[in-house]
Amino acid sequence: MHETPTPPGRLAIDESVAGVLRIRIVNPARYNAMSLSMWEALGDALAQASQRPDLRAVVLQGDGDRAFVSGADISEFGAQRNDPAQTARYDRAVARAQEALTTSPVPTLALIQGVCMGGGMGLALACDLRYCNAAARFRMPAARLGLGYGRDGVKRMCDILGASRAADLFLTARTFDGVEAGRIGMVHEVFSDADFPALAQARVQAVAENAPLTLRAARLAMRHVLGGPGAPDAQQVDDAVQACFRSQDYQEGQIAFREKRAPAFMAR
Repeated sequence: MHETPTPPGRLAIDESVAGVLRIRIVNPARYNAMSLSMWEALGDALAQASQRPDLRAVVLQGDGDRAFVSGADISEFGAQRNDPAQTARYDRAVARAQEALTTSPVPTLALIQGVCMGGGMGLALACDLRYCNAAARFRMPAARLGLGYGRDGVKRMCDILGASRAADLFLTARTFDGVEAGRIGMVHEVFSDADFPALAQARVQAVAENAPLTLRAARLAMRHVLGGPGAPDAQQVDDAVQACFRSQDYQEGQIAFREKRAPAFMAR
């Protein structure tokens, strides 16, 4: 009997916290490197999530504390990224997954522990919010592998870190730690290794409990300001802002403020 080899790595989906979709990258033997099948599965999972009205946040993290994502799985490049057609398919899968994070209707958060390199940095930068532990290790190693890095990924890095910093990381391919990641804006906050699980989860919960329509309007406005292909136009932003003021959540926010209690937003 012939058995088809199982591609390395997988995604683990956790919805144990209401309104939060947690996607865990699982490929521990390769420091959670992303195989082609994983890139495609991530794009599919995010596409499905974008249709859910109950969702409040998407969280991306690696399996265990050794790595977030060490990049693309180089071991399969010979079989999956070796001619123009294969390269095009691979690049489409990567671009689709990263774009789905950027254009997600709900906030996306990257929780980074350990190794975060190459495609892992690309995934993290595609998220709205990024948190890491102090022992995290970052690197953009494309120049040590001889591969090209697509326009969208370079633009995103320039938009977030600045062109000068992006040049440093691409051209030197150097490794830097979580403390420097916080200093240069690669991540929003850096937590101690011991405190990371609790504090990172607190940030996720804070986002998930905020007014969904307000967060949607703010994210549309930021994408509009940054521009680029697929960016929402001014009318879309204005409509989203007005939807906030017409919503039941706007009334709930005012009532909760007067009553000195936490608001219970319903995304309507």
